[in-house]
Amino acid sequence: MEKKLVFNSLISTGSFSEFVNRIFELSANKFSSYVCFANAHMVVESYKDPDFNTVLNNADLVAPDGGPISKMIKVFHKKNQQRVCGMDLVPALLEEAEKRGKSVYFFGTTDEVLDTIRKKAETHVPNLKIAGTYSPPFRNLSQEEKEDIIKMINDSEPDLLFVALGCPKQEKWMAEHMGKVNACMLGVGQAFLTYAGLEQRLPKWARNLSIEWMYRFYLEPKRLWKRYLVTNSFFILLFLKYKFLPKSQKKINQLS
Repeated sequence: MEKKLVFNSLISTGSFSEFVNRIFELSANKFSSYVCFANAHMVVESYKDPDFNTVLNNADLVAPDGGPISKMIKVFHKKNQQRVCGMDLVPALLEEAEKRGKSVYFFGTTDEVLDTIRKKAETHVPNLKIAGTYSPPFRNLSQEEKEDIIKMINDSEPDLLFVALGCPKQEKWMAEHMGKVNACMLGVGQAFLTYAGLEQRLPKWARNLSIEWMYRFYLEPKRLWKRYLVTNSFFILLFLKYKFLPKSQKKINQLS
């Protein structure tokens, strides 16, 4: 699976099923790896922060989670790329894990959300092996605490570790634990809430128009106004820069 440059972020390309299969390939023999799900917010953060850009570009897979990202691949690389959204991929991966006899671990968010996820999975994928769940404290952890968490996860021997700590915290956490956690780590964030049924999604036609962010903004305007209004505006400015300034376009052509 190839990676294509969107501004200065490397995004993986391929079909939905190819992403599913590649993730299970990464989980084979429980080698350490990590997968990011890139939307406009993440790509803007990557553009502004060189360290986070390194984290994103070093990921084994970076799925085009947001509609604008898949559209940028079409604009800059003339390649039709479907959106591979974490909210869609999580249930698909759980179903495939059940079929393949693979185990999963849910890490992050709150105990209440994790309990709801377990109950949902018992109905959705009753034969799925859930290696464990853990909601880490919402504070800085000591080195000893970090090591205890790594040991707890590795002792449960999961194939897939779903991580929901929010962007960019979850991506930085996965990069920090690369080579330490013996599983394929997936930074799925908001997908925990939608899978658990605690947050509703817009109809598919609305998602295809890339306006799902508007619904989330409506639900949490105080928390998300900066992310969506400021970040989305910056994303549009980046698009104009890379689309119409020759030097920026040349960089994309050279690095892809």
